[in-house]
Amino acid sequence: MSSGPVRELPNHAAPYAGARPVASGDAAGLQNMLQLIQLRWIAVIGQIITIVFVQLAFRIELPLKPMSAVVACLVALNLISVYRWRTLRSVSNGELLCGLLLDVAALTTLLYLSGGATNPFVFLYPLQVTLGAMLLKTWSTLSVVAVTSLCFAGLTQFYVPLELPEGGVAALFSLHILGMLVCFVLDALLLVVFMSRISRNLRNRDARLADLRQRAAEEDHIVRMGLLASGAAHELGTPLATLSVILGDWENMALFWQDPERLQELGDMQSEVQRCKTILSGILLSAGEARGESLVLTTIAGFIDELLEEWRATRPTARLEYYKQFSEDRTIVSDSALKQILCNVLDNAHEASPLRMALSVSHDGDTLVLQVRDKGPGFAPEMLAQFGKPYQSSKGRPGGGLGLFLVVNVVRKLGGRVTAENAPEGGAIVTLYLPLAMLTIEDEDVERA
Repeated sequence: MSSGPVRELPNHAAPYAGARPVASGDAAGLQNMLQLIQLRWIAVIGQIITIVFVQLAFRIELPLKPMSAVVACLVALNLISVYRWRTLRSVSNGELLCGLLLDVAALTTLLYLSGGATNPFVFLYPLQVTLGAMLLKTWSTLSVVAVTSLCFAGLTQFYVPLELPEGGVAALFSLHILGMLVCFVLDALLLVVFMSRISRNLRNRDARLADLRQRAAEEDHIVRMGLLASGAAHELGTPLATLSVILGDWENMALFWQDPERLQELGDMQSEVQRCKTILSGILLSAGEARGESLVLTTIAGFIDELLEEWRATRPTARLEYYKQFSEDRTIVSDSALKQILCNVLDNAHEASPLRMALSVSHDGDTLVLQVRDKGPGFAPEMLAQFGKPYQSSKGRPGGGLGLFLVVNVVRKLGGRVTAENAPEGGAIVTLYLPLAMLTIEDEDVERA
């Protein structure tokens, strides 16, 4: 039944690196936690520099031991946060709130030990509030506002006064203005840098959510189509059974068995009815449990050979070249859904290039690679940009473009991916990448083809 050459080629399938798995959990939350960790490191370094500078340059005596203890606690907190960030799969609102409140507590303690509300660095509180507004839920943000407000109010009454050197009181106002300038520059720089990063994380999260919504809509579309196909298959089963019975009766009539030509035509009709019944059975199987009791084990070569024999039987004029690009055959399940989508890709190639098309099959490690080439006009740029979306077709007829849409989604359900491109020498190339693990089972009592 071959209408094109079958060639054995060396195993040199194009390398394929499977798509990187999307990190589970709230990726934006993890990234925001990382921003807090980085901000805390900057705060620790800034606090150490400020304490040393004030102590040495301005000769202001500070309670170094308790302040060093606070900085050490911040370092310990950040090391724990780094460990948590590496091991967590998601970050909750409560965890981010707890981290911010601990930062507020550390800042309040340092301010208490260095002049309270008279310390110009008291204006770092709005930075904590801004971070809370960006990262936390509304109630959590209000909690940060309330805590920072209480801390500020408390520092106006309770604090350790700075021990200024002789003549330091006269320069206190100038020192306060200088501190406010440094605080303003720090606030502005940190807000610009970290708000930009956090906003980018949130935009990436929104983009992922939009992609998930799009996939859900596509899968819902497929479910509706599956229900429609299943219903149509059930409805068509009865008239096909009736036709089969009528044709069987006609075969016993003298009018037919005495006329070889009519008998041959009757046999062709019976074969086509049987083919229609087989197609409907496949539709029902795919609409239900495609891997139910009728699973059949085969090999990659056996599966492709059987598929091509069936496909060529109904398209005797098609010229399809088959390239088998693997030396080691692998055992797989004869999956009806995979057979249907591959036939769909071959049908599209045949419509575009009836006299010249090729199928190459290879497996790169644990990935089965099926590539279909044709010598047709190729894909239009706008079709490539929307590849896999429903109703993207150049055929100009209602329902066009659903074939490749179903191909992309079935392959995606099997854990693989589909790519489409135009060949430099002309024509189109559609490649299916399928993990072999999704095409194998461990049951030993499955029927072998």
